[in-house]
Amino acid sequence: MGGHAASNVYFGMSPMWVSTVILAVTYAVIMSEKINRAIIALIGAAVMIVIGVFSQEEAIKGIDWNTIGLLTGMMILVSVSRRSGMFQYIAVWSAQAAKAHPAKVLLLLQIATAVLSAFLDNVTTVLLMVPVTLAIVKELDVPAYPFLFAEVFASNIGGTATLIGDPPNILIGSQVGLSFNEFVIHLTPVIVIVMVVQALMIYLLWGRDLKTTPEREARVMAMNPAASIEDWLLLKQSLVVITIVMLGFVLARPLHLEPATIAMLGAAVLMLLDNWAHHNEKAAANIHQTFGDVEWITIFFFVGLFIVVHGVEVGGLLQLLANALVAGTGGDLATAGYAILWASAFLSAIVDNIPFVATMIPLIKSMAPAFGGMDKIEPLWWCLSLGACLGGNGTLIGASANLTVAGIAERNGIPFRFVTYILYGMPMMIVSIAISHIYVWWRYF
Repeated sequence: MGGHAASNVYFGMSPMWVSTVILAVTYAVIMSEKINRAIIALIGAAVMIVIGVFSQEEAIKGIDWNTIGLLTGMMILVSVSRRSGMFQYIAVWSAQAAKAHPAKVLLLLQIATAVLSAFLDNVTTVLLMVPVTLAIVKELDVPAYPFLFAEVFASNIGGTATLIGDPPNILIGSQVGLSFNEFVIHLTPVIVIVMVVQALMIYLLWGRDLKTTPEREARVMAMNPAASIEDWLLLKQSLVVITIVMLGFVLARPLHLEPATIAMLGAAVLMLLDNWAHHNEKAAANIHQTFGDVEWITIFFFVGLFIVVHGVEVGGLLQLLANALVAGTGGDLATAGYAILWASAFLSAIVDNIPFVATMIPLIKSMAPAFGGMDKIEPLWWCLSLGACLGGNGTLIGASANLTVAGIAERNGIPFRFVTYILYGMPMMIVSIAISHIYVWWRYF
C-alpha cells in the first residue's frame, strides 16, 4: 500500500515522511489550542489527500464508521432521554446516596463509570455519565473538571477489563480468538488494583479539597428525586430502548451486529416513539433539538483524525515502529512483553490505539515461531491490551472517551485544555502502566 502511495506524492517525496510531518503539524496546532481541533483535523485530512499520500477513496477507508455511528447514535439517545428528566433523577439519587459529600460523590461516580465501561463501550458510558455529573456539580456548586477528568480515567480503566469494554480488546479478541472469559480472568484482577490506586490519586489531587456548604448539602438531601421527572411516558420509553440497546451490545457478537448498528437503531426507534404522539410543529422542534445536541465538533474531529492517522499507517510509520519494537527485544519473551506494554502505552497516547493495535497484531503473530508457537505468546496479547487501553489516558486525544467528554465539557462552558490534561493525565497513566508491568512480571514472566 505504501509503495502505491509513493508514486502520487508531489515531487517524489517519501509518503512516510510527508504523512508523519502532516501528523506532527496537526497535533502541534491542536495542542496550541489556537484553532478549533475539528477544523485542524479536517484540514490535516484534506492535505493528506491533496498532497497525494493517498486517494479520497483510500482516505475514507481509514474512517472507523463504527465509532462514528456509535457516537452519533448514543448522543441522540442521551439527548432524547434527557428531556424526560432521567439524568436529573439519577443525579439527585446518586448525590443522596453519597450523603451529598463531594469527595464521596466523586468516588461513587468513578466506580459507576468503571463498572459501566466494562460492559458498554467507553464512549457510551461517558455519554450517559457526564450529563448526570454536570447536574450534580451544579447542585453542590463544586468545580466540574475533577469529576469529568476522573470519569475519563475510570472509563478507560474499566473498559480494559473485558473483551467488549474497549475497541482494542475487541480487535485482539476477534483476531486472536480469545474469549470474553479469558479477558476477565487475565485482565480484571490488575484493573481492580489500577482503579483503586487511581481513585486514591484523584482523591489526593482534588477530592479532599472539594467542599460545599451545609446549606447546599441539606438542599440536596431534601430534594425529591421523582420531582425531576418531566415526562413519565418518555422516561419509560427511554428506559426500555436503552435497556434493549445495552443488551444488544452484550450480545453483539452472537447477533453478528456492530455497536454502531445497535446504537443507531435504538436512536431511531426512540426518536420515532418521542415524535409519534406530537403534531408536526412539535415533532419538528424535537428533531431539530435532538440533532442540535449531537456533538458535531467531536464527530468531525474524529473523521479528520482517523484520516490523518490512516495516512501515517499507509505511509508506513506504524509498521516501521512496530518492526523496531520486535527487533529490539532480542528473542526474550519477557523483554518483548515489557517493550510492547510500554511502547503501546506511549504510542496510544499520541496516535489512536485502534490502528496501532491493528498493526501490532500481525507483527506479534509473526513472533510466535521464535517463542515456540501461538500458545507461548499469549502473555504478549495481555501486554498489548493493557498498554493500548490504559495508554489512552495519557493525552486528551489518546482515546475516544477523552474527546467526547472534552466536547461536552466545552459546550457547557468548562474548559478542557490539552496541556492541562497532559500535566495530570500523563503521570497517572505512567503509574497505571507501572502497576501493569509488576502484574505481568509476577503472573507471566
